[in-house]
Amino acid sequence: MITVIEQAVQARLVATAPKVETVPVTLCYDRADPFAVRMAFPALATLEGVEVSWTFARELLSSGLRHPSGCGDVRVRPYDGDRTTIEFHAPEGVAIVLVMTAELQRFLERTSALVPPGLEHLHLDMDHSLAELMRGPR
Repeated sequence: MITVIEQAVQARLVATAPKVETVPVTLCYDRADPFAVRMAFPALATLEGVEVSWTFARELLSSGLRHPSGCGDVRVRPYDGDRTTIEFHAPEGVAIVLVMTAELQRFLERTSALVPPGLEHLHLDMDHSLAELMRGPR
């Protein structure tokens, strides 16, 4: 049975310079962490020269396709009929990427087939999570 979904998408990195770069980004969804999605940026797209990943709520991505969503480190909103804006806020600054809405919708459909929205709690391993919590810091 499939437990992890990964999907490559093209994202346009919006900068203050006139040139807008297209970078390959990987969207990842793991049934073991059913409320979250991860967006990984390759080393070539980061200031540090290492892969950077952001993890945020699947519901945030879903609702951001229809209307502006999020007020924290990650914000998602429709840009135009074909693209969605995802903003990543960090102490170093803000990264803004544009992704084709159809690619995000296809990814969300695949995650919904694996874990339907509203049923995420059925896929949580509470015994394992509780054991990790009780173990404390290492």
